[in-house]
Amino acid sequence: MALRNGGRKLPFEVLSVDDESDPTERSRKKRKHRSSKRKKKLLDRADSVDPHSTPLENGRACNGFELDANRYSAFGGSVVCEEVCGESVCAVAAACEEGSEVPTAVRGGIDGFNFGELRQRNVNCGSSEDLAASVGRDESESETDGGVKANTVEKAANEPDRNAVKKLETVESLDWRRLMAKDPNYVFSVEKSPLTYFLEEMHYGNSLRSTTTLGNEKERERVYDTIFRLPWRCELLIDVGFFVCFDSFLSLLTVMPARIMMTIWRLLKTRQFKRLSTVEVSDFGCFLIMSCGVVLLQRTDISLIYHMIRGQGTIKLYVVYNVLEIFDKLCQSFNGDVLQTLFLSAEGLANCPPESMRFWIWRFIYDQALAVVASIVHSFILLAQAITLSTCIVAHNNALFALLVSNNFAEIKSNVFKRYSKDNVHSLVYFDSVERFHISAFILFVLAQNILEAEGPWFESFLINILLVYVCEMIIDIIKHSFIAKFNDIKPIAYSEFLEDLCKQTLNMQTECVKKNLTFVPLAPACVVIRVLTPVYAANLPHNPLPWRLFWILLFSAMTYVMLTSLKVLIGMGLQKHATWYVNRCRRRKHHLHAD
Repeated sequence: MALRNGGRKLPFEVLSVDDESDPTERSRKKRKHRSSKRKKKLLDRADSVDPHSTPLENGRACNGFELDANRYSAFGGSVVCEEVCGESVCAVAAACEEGSEVPTAVRGGIDGFNFGELRQRNVNCGSSEDLAASVGRDESESETDGGVKANTVEKAANEPDRNAVKKLETVESLDWRRLMAKDPNYVFSVEKSPLTYFLEEMHYGNSLRSTTTLGNEKERERVYDTIFRLPWRCELLIDVGFFVCFDSFLSLLTVMPARIMMTIWRLLKTRQFKRLSTVEVSDFGCFLIMSCGVVLLQRTDISLIYHMIRGQGTIKLYVVYNVLEIFDKLCQSFNGDVLQTLFLSAEGLANCPPESMRFWIWRFIYDQALAVVASIVHSFILLAQAITLSTCIVAHNNALFALLVSNNFAEIKSNVFKRYSKDNVHSLVYFDSVERFHISAFILFVLAQNILEAEGPWFESFLINILLVYVCEMIIDIIKHSFIAKFNDIKPIAYSEFLEDLCKQTLNMQTECVKKNLTFVPLAPACVVIRVLTPVYAANLPHNPLPWRLFWILLFSAMTYVMLTSLKVLIGMGLQKHATWYVNRCRRRKHHLHAD
């Protein structure tokens, strides 16, 4: 009863609670009454107390009958307290059979609640099946009233010793030695000698099998794409882009002045002011930008900037050149947008109605001022970059080599290990084409400086340095694009598609996306080239009176214009012919692919 008062329920109490709604409730109550009467009889027969036993000590108790379980549920599991004292049970059963009294030791254990040792047993997930099994066992025992004592004695005799620790048998799946003996590909076995291990490594598989995997045809194609197929396509695309930029540069120096002269001649001939067209307004805007840039660059002391940069160390030269290159790319992108805005305002000014003329004039003036400022800033950046490169070429402490190595490999590091889409690679190729044209303008600046200031034989060393610059730039671009295509899974055919878009742009054909076109603003490079070549022409003019000097200036200008025009015609016609051939070739290839 003490266990009941403690909030713990015996198995028959659990059964009495759970089975109240069962239709055989009457028979169960009768069995319960018989069980309680039997336990009461056992309790009343005890007469003496064992002097060596204590009523309750360290959780040990013996009640003279088999206590089936003391259960409680916690967190989905059950703990069962079972009695393991078999001697007292045997004594009680023997006494009952002879009709004598229960031994004193047993009765003392009953009166003093020395019920033997209670041991806990965890029963995971005390489910309804376990409870049903327990109920069935209790019912079968209670039905056999006459054989209770014999069954109890037999159970106590046959019950295994639960305190004895059994040794788990070795499971086959956990047998380590058996696994190592059956698996021939296992890494290492303790029974192997070093010689046996080395011989197995020599005769089994690839020597690098632990760090490499077997490739496939796709990997092989990627290797040959990186080495052979992509480099020449990339270089061809960059070269065609370079000539497109050069053609635009020559158009600025040849076509634009011719248009302006024709417009002025028409106005002087007719003596009637007629509204200018969009092309004529755009040409006047570009001419004003270039004139302002040339005038401001003419007032710049190049020798002062040259000596300031030359006084820096090699590391500072590298930093200065990288900073200028970054600002060059930023200004190039921004000036393209500014020039598009200026051309839009020129179109609006040329086609606007008379009542909105004032608005469009002020809008064009604002856009023109912004374009002039942006172009002048870009011109100074390009001039400083050209002076830095000239300083490295003229220096005798391998500054050029250090600059090329550091700058180009920093470019590889900043581009190769990034994720690029196909459109981003398309824009990157165009940036490389513009960069190569800027390098050509810088080399022209170095050539002009050597003509003016160099002493002694300089042309041979100049050619070697220029060749070194171009070769390094070409190799770095090929390596960069090859590994960008490899890491981003871009096929070499993509560069052929880029070239097709560039050829369509050369032919003024409408492409799918205007943003994919090559954007190049030659105003800032033209200002730098004119600023550099003007002293060269001035140094070679004869020292004659002013009329003759004007004559020589006009003669040199005409000769230069004719040469540039001839070069413009040659390059322009060559680009047109190549673009037509390549576009037709791509169309035929697509036609054959669709026909197949």
